[in-house]
Amino acid sequence: MLKKYWREVVISTGAKFFETATFFIFATFSISYATSFGYDFGAVLAFLLVGAILGIGGMLFYGGLSDRIGRKKIIMAGCLLAALTYFPTFKAITHYANPALERAVATAPVVVVADPARCSLQFDPVGKAAFRESCDVAKTALARAGVPYSNEAAPASAAPGTSAVVRIGTGATAVTVPAFEGAGLDSAAFKASTADFNKQLRGALDTAGYPPKADMSQVNYPMVIALCAWLVILVTLVYGPIAAWLVELFPTRIRYTSMSLPYHLGNGWFGGFLPVTSFAIVAATGDIYAGLWYPIVVALMTLVIGGLFLRETHRSPLPD
Repeated sequence: MLKKYWREVVISTGAKFFETATFFIFATFSISYATSFGYDFGAVLAFLLVGAILGIGGMLFYGGLSDRIGRKKIIMAGCLLAALTYFPTFKAITHYANPALERAVATAPVVVVADPARCSLQFDPVGKAAFRESCDVAKTALARAGVPYSNEAAPASAAPGTSAVVRIGTGATAVTVPAFEGAGLDSAAFKASTADFNKQLRGALDTAGYPPKADMSQVNYPMVIALCAWLVILVTLVYGPIAAWLVELFPTRIRYTSMSLPYHLGNGWFGGFLPVTSFAIVAATGDIYAGLWYPIVVALMTLVIGGLFLRETHRSPLPD
């Protein structure tokens, strides 16, 4: 199978991953993103439910459309539209769902000042790693709070081992919150120190105008629901045609195995790494939208490689 149909396996794995990624972006990333800046979990689910109901017809529409015009062009269009619109869609969600956060970012930017050599890439796929440097403590707290920040290298004159500092605001009104070094602490002491640091940080963020919870009275409900529906449409652009496409890519005698391999690689491995990879990217960069680069890069790779090398299967005879 791999010797003769390696190209189809590779591209269909990418397409399957992108299909999984679009679903995870809608069903998991959006929930984590919204709850991190203070939305009630039930309210988030309600938004997604209404968006899913509005967008679910796309599954039938794009599946039927692929029977008329072909599978490949619809899936490639989904890849292109997702790559072009993920960033503006999530920025629009912030604008319409939590305008107070948007204002706070503009008026009181947050900066993590630390020695870059002591900042870890917080990639932890099995949940066992402990990131206890002061830089990691500060970035974890901000990333989990949904607060964007930038990185600044500590001054060269700083003494070795100086702890990271979170600076909120600019000029004379800036407030600094020092992080703590947790490498030498036991679990209980680290937990207590983390709670104390988070409390200090939350107080400083509140003072600077960063909302601990989203104000539901400021939500533009029609726009948020429309944006959720758009995320569902991106899912259905790929979900609708992909089952038929995978069936038609491979001959009957090896179809089950050939479909199973891309399915499980795309779903289990690439899709399963989406949450931890996105968090690691967000924590490293401070950009709450940067985690979207993971599915966007895969979408573009699927678009380019699939567009150039993978055949259209619509109305083609199925090989034995």
